[in-house]
Amino acid sequence: MIDSGRIEAAVAELLAAIGEDPARPGLAATPRRVAEAYAEFFSGLDRDPRDPLRDAPEFIAEPGQLGELVLLRDIAFRSVCEHHLLPFTGIAHVAYLPGERIVGLGRLPEVVEILSSRPQLQERLGEQIADALDAGLSPRGVLVVLDARHSCVTARGSRQAGSTTVTVASRGELAGPVARGEAMALIGASVAGEQE
Repeated sequence: MIDSGRIEAAVAELLAAIGEDPARPGLAATPRRVAEAYAEFFSGLDRDPRDPLRDAPEFIAEPGQLGELVLLRDIAFRSVCEHHLLPFTGIAHVAYLPGERIVGLGRLPEVVEILSSRPQLQERLGEQIADALDAGLSPRGVLVVLDARHSCVTARGSRQAGSTTVTVASRGELAGPVARGEAMALIGASVAGEQE
């Protein structure tokens, strides 16, 4: 549970620590605004990422009617890097090979949202999404590709404004190089189509 009062006090102290007057007109409401932002940024802390998959109406199909691959591309996400408490934003591509169960496509972004709404590392975020889908759907395989721009790289330190970080997490049949490569080619087709 987010303690807004403590966040506000901490932000006021931080402003004082950098030599600012937290009571000046431009900053007076900043502690409250930061507390509200943090409540949103970290809203996934007390949510189970498997809930959207558990609570979803199930679509049970006859063998051969599930399709070979379900791929949802370009899921926008934002998170906060736990090293500097700076945001990172990007897109997630989520694929799975159905077992006996599929869920509505809107459930996949919910899983991404819950897990990205925590202090995170991008590498761990991809693994957690893959684990939640694996546990929640019992698919034959899972692939999660995250492509994100990190404020700790773009706005401080080396200040590489154009750089992004790509991470991959795979499970089951999609962990094999051929199947993973085929799914990655479909993800890349999205990018190639936009550039034409």
